[in-house]
Amino acid sequence: MSGKVDKGGQFPDIELAIAAGGRLRVPADIDTPYAFLLFYRGHW
Repeated sequence: MSGKVDKGGQFPDIELAIAAGGRLRVPADIDTPYAFLLFYRGHW
């Protein structure tokens, strides 16, 4: 992924590992028209 998502732009398709196990495909697995994603780096 390069660059930023501008207002009105489409979020790129990505797949993320989730803390509870499994994978989440964004935006394909999101059931609502609006979503908020929080990326937490965890403890280093």
